[in-house]
Amino acid sequence: MSTQHWNERTRRNDAGQNGAKITHTYAAIDLGTNNCRLLVARPLDEGFRVVDAFSRIVRLGEGVEGNKRLSEAAMDRTIAALKICADKMRRRKVTRARCVATAACRKAVNCDEFLARVDKEAGLYLETITAEEEAVLAVAGCRPLLVAEARHTLVFDIGGGSTELIWAENDLEVGIKPIALTSMPHGVVGIAERHGGGDFNPQEYEDLVQRLLVDFQAFEATQNINAYMGGPNTGGVQMIGTSGTVTTLAGIHLGLQKYDRQRVDGLWLSVETARAVSEKLRRMSMEERANHPCIGRGRADLVVAGCAILEAIQRTWPCERLRVADRGVREGLLLSLMNAGKTFNNAANNASEKTSGGAN
Repeated sequence: MSTQHWNERTRRNDAGQNGAKITHTYAAIDLGTNNCRLLVARPLDEGFRVVDAFSRIVRLGEGVEGNKRLSEAAMDRTIAALKICADKMRRRKVTRARCVATAACRKAVNCDEFLARVDKEAGLYLETITAEEEAVLAVAGCRPLLVAEARHTLVFDIGGGSTELIWAENDLEVGIKPIALTSMPHGVVGIAERHGGGDFNPQEYEDLVQRLLVDFQAFEATQNINAYMGGPNTGGVQMIGTSGTVTTLAGIHLGLQKYDRQRVDGLWLSVETARAVSEKLRRMSMEERANHPCIGRGRADLVVAGCAILEAIQRTWPCERLRVADRGVREGLLLSLMNAGKTFNNAANNASEKTSGGAN
């Protein structure tokens, strides 16, 4: 059964029999340039409880930078992963879901062909979202990591096909209120493909950072973010990084022999630590990175490119530390689905009360 059908069934049955409230099981799929990720969750009074998850490196965007097309091999790999997601959703009896694709599908001229295959072969309704919506969802997913004393937040998401930046005000009542956001065409897959691999000597690495700085400094010039960093009466700026790059750095810093989300998500990393680990990664051979338990063969050629993007961000906005988020678009999708459900149920209950009142 496709997620489109799940959503149609949910809209019909949200209010339940005689207005009775139904507890839904929610699912979110975030299909990026490099990874396919699924979360299945049930709502709590605050947030949600994850009941199933899945993540696989699929490299959907492999070659897209050059020919603007999704390859047959990449589509086959991705659909195989999406079939696993669909099976998990069926077994968990998901009743509300949203599945989105990001940069690779935005760039590919044959995206519609791929989406049709996903619908037919995996039974999933997959939609391509804009870079702006991707950024907003990532910010929403990171909301639990905000600290009250920081009045502003700079969130960055280093992806496979692009890097999103979100500059936002922290409102204690409603959370993050975006001020400006941008999507830059700098992703780890594209950079690695253009460079010809994952190894960078010191000069190549510095040259890459300098090229990246141009776009990041242009965003700074329009937003004047540095004026809020540690200045009088500004409350400071909290920097949050949500991507495989920063979670990898965190895992290596902690010396993990097996990646542990519970220890990584929410960790604070100083600029000095991030740079030291980045340099350690740059000095490793491809094989050493592939054999590292926090990297693996599927990301060994990508992680140094991510470190260069992070370095350009840190040079542009010199925060003393950043907070690592092993969360983002999927969590934002789940929260938006759950909030929409609450709105629907409240509206249904209000309508029921009005009808009852009129009858009396």
